[in-house]
Amino acid sequence: MAYTTIDDPSAYFQTLVFAGTGGDASVTQPTTHTNTGNSDLQPDFIWFKEMGASYEHYLVDSSRGRAKGLHTDEQSAETTTGAAGNDLVSFDSDGFKVGAPSEGNSTNGGTTNKVAWQWKANGGTTTSVSASGTGSGCVNACTHQANTTAGFSIITYTGRDDQLSNGQESKLTHGLGVAPSVFICKRRDGNSNWYYLGGKMVTTNNGWNNVHLLLNQTAAADSNSYTSNTEPDSTYIYLGNQLVNTVDSWVGYAFAEKQGYSKFGSYKGNSNDNGTFVYTGFKPRWIMFKSTQAGMSWDIIDTARSTSNVMNDYLTANTSDPQGTSTTKNIDFLSNGFKCRDDNNLNFSDHTYIYMAFAENPFVTSTGIPTTAR
Repeated sequence: MAYTTIDDPSAYFQTLVFAGTGGDASVTQPTTHTNTGNSDLQPDFIWFKEMGASYEHYLVDSSRGRAKGLHTDEQSAETTTGAAGNDLVSFDSDGFKVGAPSEGNSTNGGTTNKVAWQWKANGGTTTSVSASGTGSGCVNACTHQANTTAGFSIITYTGRDDQLSNGQESKLTHGLGVAPSVFICKRRDGNSNWYYLGGKMVTTNNGWNNVHLLLNQTAAADSNSYTSNTEPDSTYIYLGNQLVNTVDSWVGYAFAEKQGYSKFGSYKGNSNDNGTFVYTGFKPRWIMFKSTQAGMSWDIIDTARSTSNVMNDYLTANTSDPQGTSTTKNIDFLSNGFKCRDDNNLNFSDHTYIYMAFAENPFVTSTGIPTTAR
């Protein structure tokens, strides 16, 4: 059995640090940024964040179009850039172009460093599904563009809570061919929280037990509303009648685990400098962490910004804060996972933490070649 089907993770996910051109940028002279991974990557989903100033996170994908942005640190509706050369100008064959900042200062505001986390889906080619059925088990109208190799799907959909009562669910087609582990969604045409479903937050249903976290807040995991009580299958994500399924326009990002490339799960802290070790099956490139208890931020650490162990340069998905460096958010990225190196923040003994992780290299390639430690 092969260790992985993805020998080069940079074909599907890359992280790029780049400097803004700020006041020198114009809508007629966009700046090209080229990826640095082993493979070329034309991104379909880019998550931008300014590192040196309090600019909002800015998320763009090729399903909604280059001019449509969302902010993980806000509840606000989707924004539209002013001109064709504002913000993200294009998804390129190996990177992207940015122009004058309009709605997304994290794309090119000022001259300080920014980071772009990039995922590949299906090159902008989508599949449409019509709404069908009524009542429990009805199907949501949606479009999805899925990368079945990398386990990533971008889904735009219309909610159907008008068809449902408590305890009932509609069916959202994801296109992955296998069950996703995590689904993150946000209303596009009005204010809403960002909802994080799955991820083994609780032991029942691998976390799909009406439990959700809010990506834009530090709130604890919540099960007070009916979001999704059924684990996804190879065709559908099941959506309850509250919060994530209102009769509005939505976007969602679905992730399925791929051996040697991605891992979505949870771990228990131990409040020890010789902290918890978590096996991923690869050397991580990017990890996002969140305690399921209240008051804890969504911390993102990657090897483009922290270049050696101990890793402690972090950005928070739920705030516009600039990059911070902390002696209480210490993590070692290893050849086969990660290990906590402090006694708090990411490692409290009474906390359960969820994480999303993507690879720099598989622990062992499909031909049996092991990766080296950092």
